[in-house]
Amino acid sequence: MPSDGPERRPNQANRARGAYGERRAAEWYVHEGFDILDRNWRSGRLGELDIVAGRDRLIVFCEVKSRATDAFGDGSEAITAVKQARLRRLAGAWLAAHERHSGEIRFDVVSVTGTRVEVYEAAF
Repeated sequence: MPSDGPERRPNQANRARGAYGERRAAEWYVHEGFDILDRNWRSGRLGELDIVAGRDRLIVFCEVKSRATDAFGDGSEAITAVKQARLRRLAGAWLAAHERHSGEIRFDVVSVTGTRVEVYEAAF
């Protein structure tokens, strides 16, 4: 499968930042009354969903982007059309694997810059 760009292996600091961002995003969803249905769910060659959250008949597929600073822009800017298409395919695979037929699905992006958390609901 083609990638969004050159493959980069995150160093330990980047992995820790990513884990921190995903934890903060999950905390936000729980605070908003969501259940965390899955974290870091992988589907073979399709890739990984950072967070799947549910509330009532809504399932949210959330991509988390964590950065130390905003020197290179907001993390949400990294969600290209190619990435959006991959996340949609992953959501379909997750729904099929879990036999979930929710009334509504939504794609969110959470940008964590330093300690600031910004949630973009229905980002695409």
